[in-house]
Amino acid sequence: MEENENTRYDCFRGCTVSSNPETGEPEIRYRQGCCKLEVYDYLKGIGEERSSNYYEVRFKNTRKAIFENGSGQSIKAGDLVVVEAATGHDLGIVTLEGPVVLMQMKCRGIDPSNTEFRKIYRKAKPFDIQRWQDAIAREEETMIRARVLAANLGLEMKIGDVEFQGDGTKAIFYYIADGRVDFRQLIKDFAEEFHIRVEMKQIGARQEAGLIGGLGVCGRELCCANYITEFQSIGTSAARCQDLSLNPQKLAGQCGKLKCCLNYEVAAYMDAQSRIPKVSEPLEFEDGLAYLVKTDILKETMYFSYEKGSLANMYPLPASEVKEIQAMNRRGERPETLIPDTGPSSPEFVTAVGEGSITRFDDPRRGRRGGHGRKRRKKQ
Repeated sequence: MEENENTRYDCFRGCTVSSNPETGEPEIRYRQGCCKLEVYDYLKGIGEERSSNYYEVRFKNTRKAIFENGSGQSIKAGDLVVVEAATGHDLGIVTLEGPVVLMQMKCRGIDPSNTEFRKIYRKAKPFDIQRWQDAIAREEETMIRARVLAANLGLEMKIGDVEFQGDGTKAIFYYIADGRVDFRQLIKDFAEEFHIRVEMKQIGARQEAGLIGGLGVCGRELCCANYITEFQSIGTSAARCQDLSLNPQKLAGQCGKLKCCLNYEVAAYMDAQSRIPKVSEPLEFEDGLAYLVKTDILKETMYFSYEKGSLANMYPLPASEVKEIQAMNRRGERPETLIPDTGPSSPEFVTAVGEGSITRFDDPRRGRRGGHGRKRRKKQ
């Protein structure tokens, strides 16, 4: 199916929606670039008997599940399938097939031998797709009305998203709340207002950011939308051990919480810090006292200066050598001097001064060559 000017991109479900010009029926095409929690199938084309009946099916945003093919039909990635649900049936897009599905199950802690998987009933038919699209069209209006009903009851909660089941008989209301919310009356109001079965699902601010998606300050897709499925607690201690500035505006992500990436390098920093000694007093040398000014944790290098609190004339010392000097000071011994033969040094900082100048792309020799050439031509 070729994309035309009437094609609509549904990035919440990773597909494009268009109408068949002849029949007017909706045509859905899986679009891998819009897939949250996308997985690259590097085992594509490699068959394995154990994985022949297992498929990963994607629904809205980050909701995915493994299903077993009970239809007897040949199914491949990108197919729209009707699957078993708790009540009724749902419709999703097959995103993975083959041996990589077994690896996904292993990552999620799923054992195929003792797990009962829900079934794939069949490939979606035109009337299934039409019914699915009609249910999707109700989601935005339902979410706005649901927020009004929750506000009328005075509930301290936020309706973040609404996802209709493929058959249109049930909807999942994703909400955010700081504390416990009694939404029994709200469920009754939802059922009466929308004439559907209601499921309330509480999510956190990080999960909401994953549902919405977007780009981080690093320029890449948000980790919560890209691959993170289990969120770990993040504290300011993660920033302190990496010697980061405790600036809330820089440490907070799109969700308003501390960035998940603060945890990525904590283990490496803690391992390096275990080999760096604590310096509570200045080091004693024969030519004076040396004060700790800065520590490069990953390089395990400590910078000292004879002037307390001064960033000038800093001299680097490896952490292992600092331990030896501390041991010597405890024995009453003093090394001769801190100053090496090469002179003072400073941490290697990268400056961005001059990067914004457009003239940095010019070749300084080009003008001189052109000038000499013009002079020579004039002389001729």
